[in-house]
Amino acid sequence: MTLASTIKNAFVPIHREGYRFIAIFAVVAVVLGFFSTSLFWIGAILTAWCAYFFRDPQRVTPLDDHLVVSPADGVVSNVSNAVPPRETGLGSEEMLRISVFMNVFSCHVNRAPVRGSIRLIEHKPGSFLNAELDKASTENERNSMVIESPNGTVGVVQIAGLVARRILCWAQAGSTIAVGERFGLIRFGSRVDVYLPLDATPKVATGQTAIAGETVLAEFGGGAITPLVRVS
Repeated sequence: MTLASTIKNAFVPIHREGYRFIAIFAVVAVVLGFFSTSLFWIGAILTAWCAYFFRDPQRVTPLDDHLVVSPADGVVSNVSNAVPPRETGLGSEEMLRISVFMNVFSCHVNRAPVRGSIRLIEHKPGSFLNAELDKASTENERNSMVIESPNGTVGVVQIAGLVARRILCWAQAGSTIAVGERFGLIRFGSRVDVYLPLDATPKVATGQTAIAGETVLAEFGGGAITPLVRVS
C-alpha cells in the first residue's frame, strides 16, 4: 500500500449535506476564540463532532436477494410484529418490524435494505418524541418509502427523534433502487424502521449493533434472484 492510499484511507468521506454545518461550526469556533481560548477549543471539538456526524464511509453490501440489510448505523431497538403507518399503504395487518436507533454519534446516511422499484415516498409531519419509544413509529415526524422487492413489499420509515429536525430523502417514487444504495439522511439522532412480510426471518436481536448496508437484519425464503451489481 502506498503512502498516498494510506493517507486517503485514514480519512472517512464527508457527505455533502454536512459541508454547510461544518463551516458554520468552524466559523463559530473562530469567533469564540476572540473571547476565550477555552471557548475556541469547545467550538473546535464541536466542529470535529459535526464532521464525524456527517461521515459517509464506503460499505460492502451482501449481494443476495434473500437478505435484508440494515438501512442505518446504530442499535437494533425493536424486533416485533407491528402494523405499518397508515400513509405507507401497506394495510392494517401486522408485518415484521425491525427498528434501528441512531444516536448523535452514529453515521446518519441511510441505505436501502433491499433492491427493487420504489412504489411510494410519503412525508408525514408529527412530534419529536424520543425515537427509542415505540409510539414514535406513529406519532413522530417521518418519511416512508415503499419498495417492491423480488421477495415482496418492504417498507422503510425514517423517523425523527428528540434532536432531529430534518429528514432528507433524495430517492424518487417510480425509480429503482439497489440494495445498499444511499437514499437519505436524518439530522441529528433518529431511527429507521423496516417493515417486512411475516415470512421473513429476523437475524438480529434487540441491543445488537447494526451497520448500514452490511449487517443482515432478516432473511427471506423462496427462490430469490441474486443481482450482479454491488453499490458501495
